[in-house]
Amino acid sequence: MGKRVSVRQLNEDAPKGERFTDTVGVLTSWDDGVLLITRRSGERVRIPEASLVAGKVVPSAPARRRGPSASYEELARVAARGWQPVERERLGDWELRAAAGFTRRANSVLPLGDPGLPLDEALAFVRDWYAARGLPAYVQTATGAEGTQELLCAELEGRGWTREVSAELWTGALAPLGDLPDPPRPALLSRTADEAWLSRYQRKGMSEVALRVLGCGSPRSREVESGGGPSVWFATVPGTDPASPAAIGRCVVDGRWAGFAALEVDPSLRRQGLATTVMGALARQALSEGASAAWLQVETDNEGARALYGGMGFAAHHAYHHYREP
Repeated sequence: MGKRVSVRQLNEDAPKGERFTDTVGVLTSWDDGVLLITRRSGERVRIPEASLVAGKVVPSAPARRRGPSASYEELARVAARGWQPVERERLGDWELRAAAGFTRRANSVLPLGDPGLPLDEALAFVRDWYAARGLPAYVQTATGAEGTQELLCAELEGRGWTREVSAELWTGALAPLGDLPDPPRPALLSRTADEAWLSRYQRKGMSEVALRVLGCGSPRSREVESGGGPSVWFATVPGTDPASPAAIGRCVVDGRWAGFAALEVDPSLRRQGLATTVMGALARQALSEGASAAWLQVETDNEGARALYGGMGFAAHHAYHHYREP
């Protein structure tokens, strides 16, 4: 239980030559004659014990063929520092985060270890904490890498928590991004996001809390200027209308990592290399601050973004999910 396994099952009703199926993932339960296996993507597969032909424990995570080496916990902590809430509280090794509902990432529990309480008591504390702030309770979990939380996912689902959103965290080398060709329209970098940048950002109705999460004029931004904390940069490719940029992006430099987010391009100007322009400019700034590796998050159904980042050398490291309270 809790190990990554490869299981072969027999389906006698399938056409000849297709009767054996292999499933690889984490074994999260084996009850009442049914095995439950969670795949890398977070999908749960039910396998009747009677159909089981063979099974074995396999390495806890597949060997990475490209990109920087990193553990799930390292990346989870780096990603959390790159999108910080305005309020947080510790519950053992769990961190409860709130930001007036602006994005699930900033309004969910990051469970990196033991909460210090039995699970049901910990979840009750979580629900009360978010209810006191007028927010639904979310828990952010991960699957598909060594040290991820397939067992916790199964426990949440068994208690009626619903998985609402799944995405992936991708990693890649930073230097190739810095070597991207110089564009005809360079990107301008700033420590703050001005009105034009915010007008292109897809999340409308920016509140003061949202600006703090982004790192615009918050105490954390002042930390950056004084040499401490993650270093936040905003990129803008000007458009023909000064109030409407052609493209924007955001980067957070944190030690060896550079995290990219908020990459937006004017729909009428797509496929002109503007996304590459933004990524290249932010990457060169991150390289100048000593970063060497890159990460970003992309939703599983965003085929355009996946093709773009794959062409830049990024690859999926793990999947992550947001579970909402019943």
